[in-house]
Amino acid sequence: MTAVRTHTHAQAVDAAVDLFTRQGYEGTTVEEIADAAKVSRATFFRRFRSKEDVVFADHELLLEEVVVMLAATRPDARASEESGHDLGRAWDPDVDPYLEVCRAARMVFDHHVGQRDTSLARYALLQQVPALRDRELITTHRYERAFTHYLRDTLPPERSASTASIAFAASVVAVHNAILRRWLRTPSLELRPELEEAFADLRRAAVLGTAAHPLADDGNRAGRRVVVTVVEGGAGPDEVARAVRDALV
Repeated sequence: MTAVRTHTHAQAVDAAVDLFTRQGYEGTTVEEIADAAKVSRATFFRRFRSKEDVVFADHELLLEEVVVMLAATRPDARASEESGHDLGRAWDPDVDPYLEVCRAARMVFDHHVGQRDTSLARYALLQQVPALRDRELITTHRYERAFTHYLRDTLPPERSASTASIAFAASVVAVHNAILRRWLRTPSLELRPELEEAFADLRRAAVLGTAAHPLADDGNRAGRRVVVTVVEGGAGPDEVARAVRDALV
């Protein structure tokens, strides 16, 4: 993804991951990374604050691109509770926020698969350096937060509750990460179709308002009803059945 991996960032990330793999994370200096990336030490620190930062430099650019991509589908004038505007006018019925979040997550997946060698080397490195795994968790949370904020702003008022937005954003990130890890462990697999199917299941469950059986086909759902009835504590089977029948009438 050339829009994300600028030449300087690509050189620095690839050089750092290569050196860490060959020499170890602790055994590699900033000077060595700068030399391998063909930049000065001053330039390195202007762009990256630490060795840890350079490992995830393309993640930072990718997150920025995700935010820009999502922002392009927001209505021109966003309303909010703080501004006192009508939230109903802030929703654009021509935009499917769930679909846009999945598109953004798909872009992240495609980036990792497209940078195969770097992604695989970084994954191996993360298994060896706990501090880098911690940093990865922080990055994951930032994606969740960006998705949640977008959903709160763009879903219609009756569906923009904080908990619903948080749940969908977390589910998308969790599914993305699970399938990406499978690819990182076995890069010969073609998992893009499975990712698309999983995202479709999440969107379907979000629209239906339940994730009880996200993988069930639509035909099996047709005609189902949830019935709630109240009976006395000592009621027998016949009384329960009669109460259910009455509720269905």
